This record gives sequence, C-alpha cells and structure tokens, in this order.
Amino acid sequence: MKSKSSKSKSFDQPPITRRNLLEWAGLALTAAAVPTPALGVFSSPQQSTTSKSSGTVMNTLSTYMSEAANRPLPDEVVEKTEHHILDTLGAMVSGSKLLPGQRALQFAQTYGGKEISTVVGSHIVCGPIEAALTNGVLAHADETDDSHSPSQSHPGCAVVPAAFAAGEQFQISGTHLLRAVALGYDVGTRVTMTLGGQKFEVESHWSTHSIAPHFGAAAAAACAASLNAQEMRWMLGYTAQQSSGLGAWNRDPDHIQKAFLFGGMNARNGVTSALIVKSGWTGVDDIFSGKDNFFQAYNPHADPFGLIDKLGERYEVTRTNIKKWPVGSPIQAALDALEILRRQHPFDASQVQQVKIRLATDEAAIVNNREIPDICVQHMLAVALLDKTVTFASAHDKARLKDPATLRERAKVTLIPDAELESLMPLRVAILELTLNDGTQLRQRVDNVRGTPENAMTREEVLAKSRDLITPVLGERRCSELIGKVMGLENLRDIRELRALLQLT
Repeated sequence: MKSKSSKSKSFDQPPITRRNLLEWAGLALTAAAVPTPALGVFSSPQQSTTSKSSGTVMNTLSTYMSEAANRPLPDEVVEKTEHHILDTLGAMVSGSKLLPGQRALQFAQTYGGKEISTVVGSHIVCGPIEAALTNGVLAHADETDDSHSPSQSHPGCAVVPAAFAAGEQFQISGTHLLRAVALGYDVGTRVTMTLGGQKFEVESHWSTHSIAPHFGAAAAAACAASLNAQEMRWMLGYTAQQSSGLGAWNRDPDHIQKAFLFGGMNARNGVTSALIVKSGWTGVDDIFSGKDNFFQAYNPHADPFGLIDKLGERYEVTRTNIKKWPVGSPIQAALDALEILRRQHPFDASQVQQVKIRLATDEAAIVNNREIPDICVQHMLAVALLDKTVTFASAHDKARLKDPATLRERAKVTLIPDAELESLMPLRVAILELTLNDGTQLRQRVDNVRGTPENAMTREEVLAKSRDLITPVLGERRCSELIGKVMGLENLRDIRELRALLQLT
C-alpha cells in the first residue's frame, strides 16, 4: 500500500515571497499569554524538572519529524489515516452548510488571498493560511469530527486542514499527505498527554482542545513543507509562542468560537509556523528546555520525554475515535446503548414509558438540555426513539426542537449525572435504563463507544458515515469519486487533484 512521493507539474506552483509572508503573518500570528500557575500539579514552578531534557527530547523529536515525509507507514496505519482524512473531509463538506461554516466561508470570500489552496464546499481558492483557517472551522462546525481521548482533543479538524492547505502549496503527493497527517496526530496528542490531559485542562483552565491540535497542525504542515531537523526546531518554537486557548469555549452558544478554537485557529497557526520558517525565519533553538521554556509556562512538573514516548512505535491515529453518530461526544454512548437495546428487544417509541440516561457529571453538564440539537442528549434520544436511527440531517433539524411529537418523547428522558462514571473519564460510559408501558425494564451499559479503538467501526461503516455527510452537498457521483481517491491516496500524484471533487460545481 506504499508508493514513493511524486509531484505533478500540471499546476504552476506560486512562489512564497516576502510580501506573501508578511501579509499572511499579519493575519495569522497570535500572541501567547503566560499562564498563572494553578493549584495542584501546577504549583511551585521553582521545582520544575524540565531542565533534565537537556536538548535530548528536541533532538529526537525534530529529527523524527524531519524524516517523516520519507518514512513508510505500516499498512494498517495507512488505512487508518485514510479513514480519518476522509472522515474530516466529510466534516468539512457537511460543515459548509452550518452556521459556523457559513461564517468561515464569508470570511474567506471577503479576505481573499493568493489562489493556492482549496476551500472545501465553496468556489474559493485562497492562500494556505486563510484556507487552513476556513477549512478548520468547517471541520468543527459540527460534532462529526474525530476525537482522541488520552489527549482530550479533536486532532483531525486542525491537522487535516493544515496538511491539505500546506500540501497544495508544495504540490505534495497522496503518500506525503498521509505521512504528514499521521505525524500531526503523533506530535500534537503527545503534547497534552505530556501536560496531563484532562487533569491539566481542569486545573489550568487552558484548553487541551486547542493545544494538541495546534501542535499537530504545525507538525503536519511542516512535514508537507519538508522542513529539515533544524527548521523543525525553529518551527516548534513559533508554534509554542502561538499556543493559546481557554476552556471558556464551553460558553459559546453558537459553536462559532468553539469551531475556531478547536479547528480554525490551530490549523491557521500551524501553517503559519511552517511557512514562516520555510521562508527563512529562525528563532529559539529548543523551546522545550532551558530558561522560560514551554513546560515551565504550562506545567513545570510535566516530563518532556513524554513527547517522544514510543514515537515511531505507537501511532496515535490508531488510538483516535471516529464518531459513528453526528452528535457531541458525550451522547455517542447513549445512542449506542439505545441501538443495542432496540436490536435485542425491538420496540417503538409509543411503547416507551420512561428513559433514564446516566453520564459522567462533567459530560452530563455539556449535553444537558442544550439549545443546539446535536449537543442535547434529551433531544437526540427523542429523535432516535422516533426515527430508530440518527442521521446528519435529523441531528441538525432545529425545527424538531419544537416539534410536538419530538417533545413528547423528550419529556420521557431524564438525565442523571453520575459521579462514579466521572471517575472513569476519559472513558465515556453511559448507562441507559428504559421502562416500557407493560412494565418491562431494559438496561444497557456502554463502556467502549462504537468508533473507539476498542470497538472500531468497520471500513464500510466509515464509508457509510462519509456518504451521509458528503452526498447531500456534493452529490452521489462526486461523493463516490472522492471516497475512491481518498481511500487510495497512496496512488495520488498531486493532492490538488482532489479540488474538483471537494468544491461546488
């Protein structure tokens, strides 16, 4: 399943000029604030252990990253990476029809830029930084994109847009894209796993959902740009300087700022880091050790060697979830449980008297009676009761929030925050209890959601989800062609061949 990287000459490659970079940098560079140490693991910064890295971590990491474009991936990693690229492209395409995606497309249309990189679900071709920003927002305009539990992040919505945008700039092959994306998943997720994952996010108020995809996007874009080991070191310095994002995204009612923080900001910043170094910028040689380094700022007690733990042995894309259902992550297990019960004991909505759903306390707070349909567990269970499934269309039908039939089913649903389930996080467990009109009681516990590594979706399930996301926007024929191209990326000479299949006619 492997092929050597090759480049097509059917397109003219625009040069990167100083003027381009200054224009891009004006849009993309953000200032990083220095966090105040929080309580618990973030206290006593003078006890920092990060000095022990002594450059070893950076040497190993930068060398590994610089060699990624030419390093063959195991066949199973190639297959898994293709799944995640397709899944993310599907999220972009479907996201183009949602409010956050519409706002992103308006920005791209207004801002403009050099015609280099594709903006999915539109007629727009613009600069790689602007395209990365826009496609990143599209990819998380909804809750359909992938997630990585150990790092508490959604890597695909930033890594794939960044790799694709930078890859078009440098006319990379499908094989090169696969390797860039796999590298992004490996590097980004290790950053917040090293910082402490969910515990770090809770205690610091920084968002793992911005930090992990941010470093992942930068690594992917830098691989697409074929940076050498020294350039990778400088690139990581610029990436650390741009690292930001607060847990306040939870308070965004329209999902627009959330889409920016999870996807758009990170993809934009990652491409920026890669392109400015590619153009000749230098900087800090090792941002992970020495005075005022990254870990001293974020978590002085973190062990930097986590950044290279099993690097090249454990591929994080294989530990990343693909959501079966186009809804928020905390709702996935609830819908799985309902589907399992219905398969074991067939019933109609009219036969159901009461539904109790138990979720971890923090998870329950995220999805409790939300005004956004696909992030409201009571609403989505009501829809699933009536329709016996959930599709992208039904999960985004806002009219059903006020539909009398749906409201009748929703009234049957009680959400119970469960502290015991909270202790199992990041494992998202759901316990569903149904009482039928005849008194029958049904109970189903789901520990491993469909789409997680422990309960992986089949290839056909991944393709079926992609068809549900892509076909309504691009049509059945182009959807089939796109799936064929992505699932055979190692045979693609130039990734810009995907443009005609990703844009509107």
